[in-house]
Amino acid sequence: MRERSYRNTLLNVFPREVIERLRLQPVEFATGHEIEYPGQPIQNIFFLEEGMASMTNTFLDGSQVEVGMFGCESVIGISAMMGTKQSLNRVYTQIAGSGYRSRIDDAQAEFSRGQLFQSLALRYVQAQLVQAMQTAGCNAKHHFEQRLARWLLLCSDRVQSATFHMSHEFLADMLGSTRPTVSLAAGLLKAERLIDYTRGEIRILDRAGLGRRSCECYEIIRHHLFTYAEFDTNFTT
Repeated sequence: MRERSYRNTLLNVFPREVIERLRLQPVEFATGHEIEYPGQPIQNIFFLEEGMASMTNTFLDGSQVEVGMFGCESVIGISAMMGTKQSLNRVYTQIAGSGYRSRIDDAQAEFSRGQLFQSLALRYVQAQLVQAMQTAGCNAKHHFEQRLARWLLLCSDRVQSATFHMSHEFLADMLGSTRPTVSLAAGLLKAERLIDYTRGEIRILDRAGLGRRSCECYEIIRHHLFTYAEFDTNFTT
């Protein structure tokens, strides 16, 4: 029996023995906290309990665009289990929160056992690949208002709240657009009474309506990210 429950999808299904072998250490994440940086060694994996982090590609001119999102469904740094030594991307906290870290040596030893941790880690990698591929297609095919609606819904899912702090400048970076484009699209969603925003705080007013305003990509990504751990966990630990 586990001694406590976790909000993180993976930690919540791991038996006590796995939790003990991972030797988790609590971590607090302030807004803007750097978790990974390109070229830096990956020394820990992280399980978010609260908050949200973004993975971005950073270009030579200093601009960036989001290629992945992390919340309570995630494990950050799992590519190290498959041989990656240095991070290829920047990963940093966009919404402050908390979670746990496990040193790479402990996580690698658990992964090498070939049991529940390995299975769920590989399933999560697959879910992340689905997200990346669907997002790439979405960015090329769908209108910006649809993409913004998708992003806001996925962000809300991760922080498990309808209200969060997010500037238009940040949204422009994450969605590979400009602040005026974000402001125009957000204004349309606000006029339709789907969202409200003031001083960097965004609130979803009509989740069902925002879902209809989004494209099919939201449901596809959500399904893979939030159901990958829903299977028989009867492993020997």
